[in-house]
Formats: sequence, C-alpha cells, structure tokens
Amino acid sequence: MPAVRNNSVRYGITCRILSTVLITVLILISITALFAKDKKKDPDAQKEQSDSGYKDNRKLWESLDLSKFVWPNAPAITRIRYTGYWSGEKFVEQKQSGKKSSWMERLSGIATGSTPSDFKQRWQLVTPNGIAVDSKNLIYIADSKVRAIFIVNPETGEYSMIKNGSDGRFKWLIGLAIDDTDRLFAADSGMKHVVVFDKNHKFEGAISVGLVEPGSLAIDNDNRLLYVADAEQDLVLVYDADPPFNLIRKLGKPGTDHTSTAPGEFAKPAGVAVGKDGTVFVSDTWNNRIQEFDADGTFIRTFGEAGDGPGYFARPKGISIDGDGHVWVADAVQERVQVFTPEGQLLIYLGDPGLLPGQFQSLTNVMVDKNNRVLTTELYPGRLQLFRYYTDSEAKAELDLRNAEGKKNATQKRPASSSAPAVKD
Repeated sequence: MPAVRNNSVRYGITCRILSTVLITVLILISITALFAKDKKKDPDAQKEQSDSGYKDNRKLWESLDLSKFVWPNAPAITRIRYTGYWSGEKFVEQKQSGKKSSWMERLSGIATGSTPSDFKQRWQLVTPNGIAVDSKNLIYIADSKVRAIFIVNPETGEYSMIKNGSDGRFKWLIGLAIDDTDRLFAADSGMKHVVVFDKNHKFEGAISVGLVEPGSLAIDNDNRLLYVADAEQDLVLVYDADPPFNLIRKLGKPGTDHTSTAPGEFAKPAGVAVGKDGTVFVSDTWNNRIQEFDADGTFIRTFGEAGDGPGYFARPKGISIDGDGHVWVADAVQERVQVFTPEGQLLIYLGDPGLLPGQFQSLTNVMVDKNNRVLTTELYPGRLQLFRYYTDSEAKAELDLRNAEGKKNATQKRPASSSAPAVKD
C-alpha cells in the first residue's frame, strides 16, 4: 500500500507540473499573437524600426557638408580638400511590390520580391594597400586578401579588375607602380616577386632576383629605375625599369635583423618614393624616420623620430612626393597623413582615428598624383579616400587675391575728404 500511495503522489505532482507548463505556453502564444497582430497593423513602423540603424547612419552621412572638410580650417587658405571615397561596387536592391518573400528567401538573405538571378557578385575592397595612377587618370588599388588589382574611375564609380587566376597569379599583393608607358608593376610578397604587366594588362615578366618580401614600389621615369622596398631584408633594391629588369644596386645593409639605426640603413622599410630630380625617400618604419638618398644612391639626410604628436612618427608606412617637392607620409599608428619639406619641417597634417572624411582606420598608404589628387588606403573600413591638394602657386594666387580684395575694400570704406574751407572776403 505505501508503494501505491507514493505512486499516486508522484502522479499528482507530475500532472500539476504539466498543467503549469501548458498554461505558461498558452500565455506565451497569446502574447506572441497579439504582438504579431500589432506589427501587422503598422508594417511601415516595423520596417522603419528594423532599418533604423542603417537609416541613422545614412542620414548622418547625407547631412554632412563635404565641402567643409578642408585643411587647415577656414579662414586660412585651403591646402587640402576632401572630395570623396571608393570602397567597392554599390549595392542596388531590386524589389517587386506586392510580392512576399518566402522563408527560404529570407533565410538566404534575398530581398523581398527578388530572385537569385537578380544578384551578381559585387567586389569590395577588403585590405587595400598599394596605389598607382595611369595616363588615363584611372586609379589602381592592390588588395591583398581579394588577391586582385582594382582599376577605378572615381568620377563614375566604374571599375574593372586584374584578377587572380584569370589574369595572373597573386598571393599577397602590396605595392604598385605605373611608368609613363602605362607598364604596371605589382609587388607580391607571398610570391616573392614583382610581376610586370604591359599597358593592356597582359603579363610581361616577373622580377625575383634578390627579393624576399617585396613591398612598396616607386618608379623613376627619367632614369628608368624601379625601386623595391624589401622589409624582411631591410633593403631597398634598384632595378632597370625595362626588360630584362636587371638588379643594379641595393640601399641599406642586409643581415641587421631590423635592429640597425645607422644612417643609410633600415629597419623594416615599408615605403619608397621618388621626387622629380630622382631623389629617393624611404619610410624607415621601425626606426620611425624618413631617409633621403640622391639618384645615385648616396645618403643625404634623415628626419623624424618616435612620438605621438604632429611632426613625430609611430610606424610611418606609405610615402609620396608632390609636385612642389613636399614629402607626404602615412602614419599607421597615429592614423595621420603628415606633409614635410625635404628637410623635415612639418607643414600640415590631417587625420585621426575614425570613419568620417579625413579620418582613418589602419592607414596604410598615401599617394599624390600629377593632378594633385591625394589618395589614401586604409584596411579596416577597406576604402580609398580622395582629397585635392592645392599647390604652393595656387595658394599664393589665393593669397594675392585676398590681399587685393582687402585693399579694395579698405579704399571703399575710407571716409571722403572734407570740403575746402570758405574763402574770407
């Protein structure tokens, strides 16, 4: 009898538990149904709520007056102006009204009313690095992870690509350079060579002699020289820029294991650029300085030191020389582009961490082209930013115009001379 009584007690407890669970489930179902009914009554509000984050970001960006992003700030004469950015092909969603998406479409991420045939592969920048510009003013961007070279028209947003597999074999693209015949050089540190394409983007050859980890590239068109920074060897190697691309000389000292601080020697050089007169500038990254050499490879000077403020360096990488001979340096840690005289005097700088125009996230490279466009690449947002540089002559013309207008206004505001005194009889 005790065993029967225990079983009865257990049965009663089990029934009460099941009843409680059933009631709870029914309550939850009722609440969910009411909530769903409310959402159906206001589908526009539901859509607005789901897209609120995206719309807020879009509205914020659209509300920006991009013409105000200038350096230095007004009323000073503008020397750098933000003009735009490019990060990849824009997504245009195609929808058909009145058609509800199926659960399979929602699961696969297909938009309401569209079909898989409405979608095509959209290419985006992921880890953009090297930059080059051809004679048509098209911008070339090397992307290490995409394993491709993007060719972009920033005016229209149209682009084409030199792709891994179909157009070449890439493993880890870094530096780019284009000579005055539109021959394209692309440094691939994964393949340990510099691949060469002709003006039609057809494979022409590869440079591998003496290279271990080729990175930044620069072309001296007048002297027909190709400069290749090899960070692993602490060297900058110099080649003929024409076939058979012979190795001519090396800048730096090998075998120092990234520890040398001697003038003319490097520790992980990440950038190289050539001025109009053939002068060579090298970002000596781990030494936080810039080194300068003449066209024959003779050391001239060095400037810069480690620090966290304007005029100092914390891992300088990309480097470029503008038409006025100024040295532009991209600093990866400070997220800052700084402009110096060849002697190392800081002229202007822009940038800090962020995603707004003129801000950077993992800044990698900078280039100033013949049209005074300033181009930068950064890794985390995967984008190319574009700026306009106003040259010394343009700035002087603006200053002269302001001075002339100031004198004219001062003359107009000057009080008229008093009338002549009356003549006494």
